[in-house]
Amino acid sequence: MTDENRAILKRINDYSEKVLFDIDPQKVPVSQQLEKLRPVFEEIAAEKNMSLQDVFILYMDIQSEATCASEAKLQEDLKDINNGNDDMPLLYH
Repeated sequence: MTDENRAILKRINDYSEKVLFDIDPQKVPVSQQLEKLRPVFEEIAAEKNMSLQDVFILYMDIQSEATCASEAKLQEDLKDINNGNDDMPLLYH
């Protein structure tokens, strides 16, 4: 992930924590959650001369990349804890 994308992700996530802190993601439709994030998406779109849709797609891509990296790190940490034994069942299945 580039430094620029990392900064965009942090900016959106920081904003998300402020505006979605009291929302239950299981109960509130994704469309309403995204509507709350719209102002930060619009700011980034204007700054980067991108469409709102392109900013959303970029966010989804870099969020996915960050999630995959976190998952890989967790798997490596679990492997280290188990002294390299890959036969250990995952704790969160």
